Amino acid sequence: MHVKRGDNIIVLTGKDKGKKGAIVKVFPKKLQVLIDGINMKKKHVRGKKQGEKGKVVEKATPIHISNVKLESKVKKAQVKTKLKK
Repeated sequence: MHVKRGDNIIVLTGKDKGKKGAIVKVFPKKLQVLIDGINMKKKHVRGKKQGEKGKVVEKATPIHISNVKLESKVKKAQVKTKLKK
C-alpha cells in the first residue's frame, strides 16, 4: 500500500474530488482507507430507550486506495509540470 495511517492525502475521484484529509484507519485486506471528514454517509438510527427519538447520524465510510494520492506527491508533480512549461 502506498499510504499509511496519519498521511495527508488528496481525493482524486468521486464526489469529494480535490478534498484533503488525514487517514484515520487502513483496511489492507479490502484495499480501503478511512479519511476524517471524507465520504460521509447519513444513517438513520432508531431511539434506544423508550421515549427517545430517532436521529440521523453522519459517518465517514472507507474509500478505495486507488482514489487517493499522497499530498506531497501531488505537490511534486505540480512543480515538475510548471518547470516544463
